[in-house]
Amino acid sequence: MISLVTNHWSLDMRPGNNPIETYKAAKGGDGLRIREDLPQLIAQGHEALSPADKELLKWVGVFFRKPTPGKFMMRIRMPNGFATAQQLVTIADLSERVGNGTLDITTRQQIELRGYTLAGVPEIWEKLRGVNLRSLQTGMDNIRNLNGCSLAGLTPDELLDASSIVLELDRFIVGTDGNSEFTNLPRKMNVTVTGCLENCTHNESQDIALVPATKIVDGTIHAGFHILVGGKMGSGGFTIASNLEWFIEPCQAVEMVIAIIKLFRDEGPRDSRTKSRLAFLLEEWGLDRFRKELGTRLGWMPRSAGQDARRECHTDHLGVHPQKQPNRYSVGVSVTVGRIHQESLRELARLAEVYGTGQIRLTTGQNAVLINVPQERLEGLLREPLLKELPPEPSRFVRGLVSCTGVQYCNLAVIETKARAVRIAQALEKRLGTEGTPLTIYWSGCPAACGNHQAADIGLRGMKVNVAGQSVDAVAIYVGGRTGPNAREGKQIMEMVPCDEALPDMLATVIQHVELFKQVEPLRAGLKDRILMVPAGPPEEFSEESLASKDEAGTFADRTSMDSPSTESRSATAVGMAQAQAAKVRVCGVHELSEGGCRVVSVRGQQLAVFRVDGQIVAIDAQCPHEGGPLQDGMIEQGCIVCPWHNYKFDLASGRCQTEPDLKVNRYPTSILDGVVWVDANVSGVISDS
Repeated sequence: MISLVTNHWSLDMRPGNNPIETYKAAKGGDGLRIREDLPQLIAQGHEALSPADKELLKWVGVFFRKPTPGKFMMRIRMPNGFATAQQLVTIADLSERVGNGTLDITTRQQIELRGYTLAGVPEIWEKLRGVNLRSLQTGMDNIRNLNGCSLAGLTPDELLDASSIVLELDRFIVGTDGNSEFTNLPRKMNVTVTGCLENCTHNESQDIALVPATKIVDGTIHAGFHILVGGKMGSGGFTIASNLEWFIEPCQAVEMVIAIIKLFRDEGPRDSRTKSRLAFLLEEWGLDRFRKELGTRLGWMPRSAGQDARRECHTDHLGVHPQKQPNRYSVGVSVTVGRIHQESLRELARLAEVYGTGQIRLTTGQNAVLINVPQERLEGLLREPLLKELPPEPSRFVRGLVSCTGVQYCNLAVIETKARAVRIAQALEKRLGTEGTPLTIYWSGCPAACGNHQAADIGLRGMKVNVAGQSVDAVAIYVGGRTGPNAREGKQIMEMVPCDEALPDMLATVIQHVELFKQVEPLRAGLKDRILMVPAGPPEEFSEESLASKDEAGTFADRTSMDSPSTESRSATAVGMAQAQAAKVRVCGVHELSEGGCRVVSVRGQQLAVFRVDGQIVAIDAQCPHEGGPLQDGMIEQGCIVCPWHNYKFDLASGRCQTEPDLKVNRYPTSILDGVVWVDANVSGVISDS
């Protein structure tokens, strides 16, 4: 039996030493207690919210958005992506009346409501409760929305229907009013349970994933799960989850997941927020100790691993497909980058009622699936006007398009993503055509990797780059990422690529030669101070001479114009993609950097903030190591830079954090030559603070 004893601030937990742990401790270890303060917070207004208030509100799914002051985001919990027409209509009504009409389907199979005020929260919660929805425990140190196959119980391509396990876990972990036993984790946890054979969820990037497996026991084939643990995306890259090499029966699944969560809750690291995911506990302990501790907690040892039942392919459940049920079909529709207006969401709900059984499933690809459509109604459904906007068979560049929120609404993002992703996809259609093998193109607006960019055929990570003294949107480009039985992280082949008119041509070239670009390797000959990322192709195509056209700002002058691409210019673009990073990167003229001022420069994908303080030039990491805040936007106080998000102070002379001593930012050598400020791009050039 699984213990239901509430233990929201266990004395057995590892102690923590960071502001978020302090905020939780002030609430007895239960962030849900911020609900007690909500009437006062509403009365005072959003301007009076403290840093602690803003963080704790995330426990109840209420997110302060810096780009839209006073207008909040709410993340609605929808386990396994299951929804009803009534629920979607309620969400659409709320979006129209108290929000801004804009809704997003996320990669965790849920919906985000935008543009409401703090005063609207009680009404929103009341309406959501009326249709069995809630926003509890959808942010910060909680188990996020539980994922599973969107066609669980319906697709013929599943070993077993795991959705009942997902729903039972959700009832146990959250229930109808939240569960304080699971609100004090060291960091967030992403959990997926799936029986799908076609890898429709990103299992290898999850903290916990149960994936379909078989094992012969006493001469009988049993269907169950293998257990993957410790996967993650975000800063530090894609960590592929480790297989515990155990096989469990479906009846053991809930107990196993709960035991892993509690082990992480009690033993997970709680000091540096950047080192507090389950992956770091596994790194500290190793798999053998982790299995031993887990077995002790369970009181029983699982059987050894069986056979992974998954196929090599990946499915998105888009298009028209027969279900297990006779004469019933699913119709997966493409919601481009997950962005949908309230009117379209309401119409989608109507179609579910008219043509199906009033049920809709959301996918990890930010799309939706209408289910239980009788064959005789298919033709009528496919003629509906909404399916022009949300096509079941989109082009190959839209079909696998995923994007994070971007700077329009997100505190962390550094570039605009959703609209840009759509424009780039349309440009690729013009260059390469709409037909062909679909590929996944994932956009993340920052290193937090909410767009899962390292799990895609083509991944793009946002950054800022200095061009002619101006900070412009740019991306790092990755290729070859995937999840599934042979998961691999996307490999970075380029960085600091401006998001200008030449980007579609550059991406078109990458797509045309993607297998070649997967083989990137350093080119060392005669270039000891540079790291080159080039395809391992014929030397005459990527020779040292062909790389000599790089200008001093770190970009290629011969990049292709989007308006008149030629064979020669496309070749030049391919050369431009094999970017050589000079040992030093130009920041700006000394006269352009005023006292107390700051410029941002990208060095091998790392954003650096360059300050002028007391006549000295100081370069440090631009991203706060606490929660990723933009240090370039902070205030300088007594030789320290103060992060604008949570007021963490970093000494510019040493890089040490005065707020949390275990944190620090790297500092980089700077120099002035002929009136120009330069930063050393060599990783080995990081200044030691010893």
